[in-house]
Amino acid sequence: MRALDAWPAWHGGVLALIGPAGAGKSHLAAAWAAQAGAVVLGRDASMSDLAGLPGRPILLEGADLTASETLFHLINMAGQPGGGLLLTARLAPSSWPTDIPDLRSRLNALPVAEIGPPDDEILEAVLRKLFRERNIRPNEDVFAYLVRRMERSVPVAMALVKRLDEIADAEHREISRALARRILETEDQTGDLFASRLAETDPSGDNSGSSRDESDHE
Repeated sequence: MRALDAWPAWHGGVLALIGPAGAGKSHLAAAWAAQAGAVVLGRDASMSDLAGLPGRPILLEGADLTASETLFHLINMAGQPGGGLLLTARLAPSSWPTDIPDLRSRLNALPVAEIGPPDDEILEAVLRKLFRERNIRPNEDVFAYLVRRMERSVPVAMALVKRLDEIADAEHREISRALARRILETEDQTGDLFASRLAETDPSGDNSGSSRDESDHE
């Protein structure tokens, strides 16, 4: 999205990326971090984690749950040459809790990029990336079929690709539109797919048995 592409010209070196669960915040943030060579921190980051980070781009996931002192220092560091800070959360920074008045002012003034559920283009890009990570090359019509019918959620996309890979591997068949239809029309109705999205997915799972391009290691 354009706001991410504008780095390192973010105002104050900071951008907050917000949106509901499943909208693809982590997917977009991880892509930015890889491109920028950013250090990735989680919501439990503390002051001791900041040593050596001034002047480097940083991704902070779950910023609304990060300790106020740590968040305040990260925002202050972001404007240094070579720095930058991408924050992810579900809600706007103006709603994040803090008892530090200066941090409250900073949060109220942060530039924000808000995303909703992924549109067709983003959802297809996510599916292609997930299949590629498993070295799977499904039939081309699978993408349009899934995009038109699946829930618009990145976690669901991850669970769906994982399930398609498992079944194709077990049955020694390619990932086709017919297999995708079977997953969506049967397992989805029983709740199996939606339950699996809550479990941890492993994008680097065993990829033997499906139609794959073994030379594609992106």
